[in-house]
Amino acid sequence: MIEFPMADRVAALPPYLFAEIDRVKAEVRSRGVDIISLGIGDPDLPTPEFIVEALCAGAKKPENHQYPDYVGLLAFRAAVADWYKARFGVTLDPAREVVSLIGSKEGIAHFPLAFVNPGDLVIVCSPNYPVYPVATGFCGGEVKVLPLTDANDYLPDLDSLTEAEWARAKMIFVNYPNNPTSAVAPRAFYEKLVAKARATKTIVVSDAAYTEMYYDPAEKPMSILEIEGAREVAIEFHSLSKTYNMTGWRIGMAVGNEQLVKGLGKIKENVDSGIFQAVQEAGIAALAKGEPFAEQFRGIYKERRDVAVAALAKMGIACRTPKASFYLWCKTPAGHTSAAFVTKVLQETGVVLTPGNGFGVPGEGFFRIAMTVPVARLEEALSRIAKL
Repeated sequence: MIEFPMADRVAALPPYLFAEIDRVKAEVRSRGVDIISLGIGDPDLPTPEFIVEALCAGAKKPENHQYPDYVGLLAFRAAVADWYKARFGVTLDPAREVVSLIGSKEGIAHFPLAFVNPGDLVIVCSPNYPVYPVATGFCGGEVKVLPLTDANDYLPDLDSLTEAEWARAKMIFVNYPNNPTSAVAPRAFYEKLVAKARATKTIVVSDAAYTEMYYDPAEKPMSILEIEGAREVAIEFHSLSKTYNMTGWRIGMAVGNEQLVKGLGKIKENVDSGIFQAVQEAGIAALAKGEPFAEQFRGIYKERRDVAVAALAKMGIACRTPKASFYLWCKTPAGHTSAAFVTKVLQETGVVLTPGNGFGVPGEGFFRIAMTVPVARLEEALSRIAKL
């Protein structure tokens, strides 16, 4: 058989984090073990029915059966702008400062193609969503890891970068509320980041997919675009996936600096054909009427969070009580690496966790729990781990 070697950029990739977990999970399941997955952040709650109904109605329209616009229906982009105004007080021009995405992952992966040249420096705050460095590598960019640590409340030390590094940096990826650590960034951090980015002409890529998964209404996570001057340097990625339990629908948006949005739109013109318009119509309904449902979901995750944090404390496993997201970032027990502990738990209890080092070297010594199962199932999973 003829062998066709993959391109160097693909051959150099590490195994995708969740694909490797799925492989081990399948091996354990083949032994008849009851698997409880707290691994991938995929909501177990269904999409609200009114969104499903909007999709069904849209799917029946013949005009929606043709190629959609690459950058999205203007009506969807207007709905995004309306939502940003209501939620963050940010005014956006839907025609020039909003682009639709086939999920925020697609947009984040494609964005560096528009602005990163071979050899350009890209700063990745880590632990991180694995797509950031992968997308950078595909463009031939050089990744500079900026560690996020418990001591710094999982905020990057911007002053630890040299002036030469800031001068070289084409862009910096930040993600708050953070996956995997659940950290939330305060206004002061964004103000400092925006000031530094403006001074050094560095693009800020803000991944804000979890802003609506918060637990205290008095401490709602903010958008970087609320900061004065942010529109000069920032693009923000958001998604309907976690807010309305629409992970499988593949619909998101990028907003902010007109040049950055246009650059991403140029890439999309050449590599995809946009979101099925019926899905966009469902997205319009979600953005317009979904807040009561999002509030209900937050209550469900808060109950799960409180149950899990209490159970982990009884086990002696250190874990911060998250203010946002549906993740718990936990320290591995003494004497175990992240991968060794997660593998032990999976093989001996059938509970799937995510090793912290899968999110970058700074994640070593931690593991992530996704609270994406009902309370009873979550309690069962934690009780199995407690017996190890």
